[in-house]
Formats: sequence, structure tokens, C-alpha cells
Amino acid sequence: MMKKLNIRALLVMLLAIGLFISCQKDKYYFDSGTQKGTFDGSVLAFLKSKPQYFDTLTRVIEIAGMNDYFDKEQDITFFAPTSSTIYKSIRGLNAYLMSNGRDTVTKLDQIKPEAWKELLSLYVFKGKNKLKDYPQIDTLNLLAFAGQGYTSINGRTMSIGVLFNDAVSRNASGVEISRVKYAGYRQLYLSYIPNYATPKVGLKHAPVASSDIAPRNGIVHVLAQETNDFNASNQAVWVSKHNFGFHTDIFINTVQSYGILPPTP
Repeated sequence: MMKKLNIRALLVMLLAIGLFISCQKDKYYFDSGTQKGTFDGSVLAFLKSKPQYFDTLTRVIEIAGMNDYFDKEQDITFFAPTSSTIYKSIRGLNAYLMSNGRDTVTKLDQIKPEAWKELLSLYVFKGKNKLKDYPQIDTLNLLAFAGQGYTSINGRTMSIGVLFNDAVSRNASGVEISRVKYAGYRQLYLSYIPNYATPKVGLKHAPVASSDIAPRNGIVHVLAQETNDFNASNQAVWVSKHNFGFHTDIFINTVQSYGILPPTP
């Protein structure tokens, strides 16, 4: 009897730990700090208020001719890619162009508005959807928890789901001593489906760092970035976990399909 009570007490303690971690993760954080959950302005105004994350993104939105959409359209959900994701894809594009003896892209407006709009629209959905509104996804077991398909505003079906992390307890040396499946913090994922015939194969996952930010006309979920590189002064710099367009090849093919403009003087 005492053994059963001890096990029950342990499970209650681990669940409490998991809930505490979940609450900590639910403070609308970027990788560099916490954010308030509401914003008194439009989605576009919110992005412009965070130039350290979105200066390049807001420029791309302008080139794409989507300023009014993000400023005035009502009830939208935007999975916002940070500026680093865009430059990551441009570096991939330029490597491809150089390998084929072609001039590289040095300015964002060399990529045509139609290409930027098509790629941006993969990240935008109608309706105001928060983390709680999406089903569970397990990226290692999609047969059990596959998330759900949602149609973006460019008409492509994307997979969206919430990853339920495990609640893990470790000792002072960092060694794991217990684990409760799916009892830890929850993280939203947006995923690109390469082939609709096999919708659970080869998905390109984009994890969310900050969810449920609420400007007046929509919901913003900020895609994750991480500090895993250093600049010449040995200072940590943000490097994106995500490629804008979900894969370099998708970005390259979309840009090339519309053509690349020569740089303006």
C-alpha cells in the first residue's frame, strides 16, 4: 500500500513540474525574452515594433504588396518567420546561382513581388487560431498524432499541430531519473507537406518559439531561432532553425519561376 502511495505522489509531483514548465513556456517568449500576449495595433504594426526580429520580413511584406493585408485584414493567423530565415534562404539561392555562373541577389527587390507573395502566403491562415485550437502532433510518431491539415491563403494545405513534450526529472548531476510521456510543455509546429500522396512522410517542420501573440486583427506565432553561431567578435548570433519557404529548393524554384531582376543602381 505504501509503495502505491509513493508512486502516486511521484506522478503528482511530476505532473506539477510539467504544468509549471508549461506555464513558463506560455509567456509569449521569443528565444531572447518574454513578451506580452496582446498588442494594441495591427499584425503589421506588431512586426514593425520588433525590428530586431522582423526588419527584413516587413521589407519583404512591402515588396510583396501585402502591407494592407497584414494591416487591415481581419481574423488572420500568421506564423511569422524571423529575418534570419529569409537571409538563410537567400544564401542558399546565391550559392546555387554562383555554382551555375550567374549573378547573385544583392537586394531583396531583385526577387519579384509575386515570388515573395507566394512564399509569404504559406505562413498565413484565415481565422484567429491559438495554440489551444490545434490538435496534438508527435513528429516521431505521426501515425499516432499527425496534427491536422489547414489551408493557407495561397491554397496549399499545411500541417499544424502541438507537440506535447515529456516531463523529465533529473538529479543534481543532470542524469534523468524519471519521465512522464506528453506531460511537459507544449510547442506549436507548422509543417510543409512535400507530397500529398504520402502526407506523413518527409514533412518540413517549423517549430514556434512564441505563440498566441494577439494584435487587434489576428494572432501571431513567431517561428523559432537559436544562438548556435558566433560572429568575428566571438559574440553569439541568432541562426534560424528554419528556411524561409521551408526548404532551399522550394525557395529557389519559386524565385526562378518568376525570374530575378538585375540590381537597381
